[in-house]
Amino acid sequence: MQNALKSRQAVSAATTLEISDITAEVASLPGFDAHEQVWLGRDAERGLEAIVAIHTTTLGPALGGTRIWPHASFEAGVTDALRLSRGMSFKSAIAGLALGGGKAVIMADPRKDKTPDMLAAYAEMLNALVGQYITAEDVGMTLADADFLAERTPNVSGTTKGGSGNPSPFTALGTFVGLKAALQHRTGSDDLKGVRVAVQGLGSVGWALCARLHAEGAVLTVCDLDDARTERAAQEFGATSVEGPAIIAADADIFAPCALGGVLSAQTIPLLRAKIVAGAANNQLATAADGERLRDTGILYAPDYVINAGGVINVAAEIGSGRYNVDGVMDRVGRIPATLTRIFERAHQEGRTTDAVAEVMAREIIEAARR
Repeated sequence: MQNALKSRQAVSAATTLEISDITAEVASLPGFDAHEQVWLGRDAERGLEAIVAIHTTTLGPALGGTRIWPHASFEAGVTDALRLSRGMSFKSAIAGLALGGGKAVIMADPRKDKTPDMLAAYAEMLNALVGQYITAEDVGMTLADADFLAERTPNVSGTTKGGSGNPSPFTALGTFVGLKAALQHRTGSDDLKGVRVAVQGLGSVGWALCARLHAEGAVLTVCDLDDARTERAAQEFGATSVEGPAIIAADADIFAPCALGGVLSAQTIPLLRAKIVAGAANNQLATAADGERLRDTGILYAPDYVINAGGVINVAAEIGSGRYNVDGVMDRVGRIPATLTRIFERAHQEGRTTDAVAEVMAREIIEAARR
């Protein structure tokens, strides 16, 4: 650690980038869970303010995307990174990957603030972390951005230049087969014909999920901040569009959140008419108590970091061996339904929530590796 710290200091001294360990300062924030390290990178000249949260490296180097987003406050950005990095640890563990969990948040509006200089400064930060953290695309960071970073640091996965490429189709596929597993568990059939699904968010993953749902006869209700996307969904999928919060209360059998997190809360759960929640968004539960609220309301919840693991499975396939094998990726993504079914069954047997059972399973895997 001392050599790594010297490396960071040297990089910082040679540029306008300053990197500091803020682990102790953020330990009291929501989402902190004995994180190994939390780093803050700042470069005022190049417009970078980045938080890298490393939850655990017990199973391997921490892997997680970089989110470029204008959070309302610095504390909100750190909390997001803390919660997302913990979710990445659990996601990799349950998916059987030899990787830990990390996440980065760059405090910026990707539409206005993202510049080559800012990304170059971030690449320097990744290099200074000496392989502790490997990143990939996320909200606000595109494949082109990942390619840009990969030209400056080896700590990037999921690129188009010799890498695994866009992980979104695999995230959507895993979510789709996981949604069908939830439907099978709840109703005894995974036939989607006529099943009403409310999809929140029509980004890369949400759109690909809608395409698969439509192909199997599901009836879609959708919402997105971009009106053009909802109009296109109406034309291509026969979807009904609603605005903003109305998607929560849509007359649907399944609610599929595929946008930002925190959508399931004490305020929104009573509005849900769907009896299954199965979507691709990270951190869907606003608080730990919301898993209990879903169960008490009779709603089956597919834990987000289990059902949406397809993307990280795809990105992880190029790490280590350097040889990307799509067949291996498809095999692992195909295991998501069986994993979810085990969680559903164990939750029923133990009288616990599905998210609590998923966390226990992930921690069991991580603790076994420590021993």
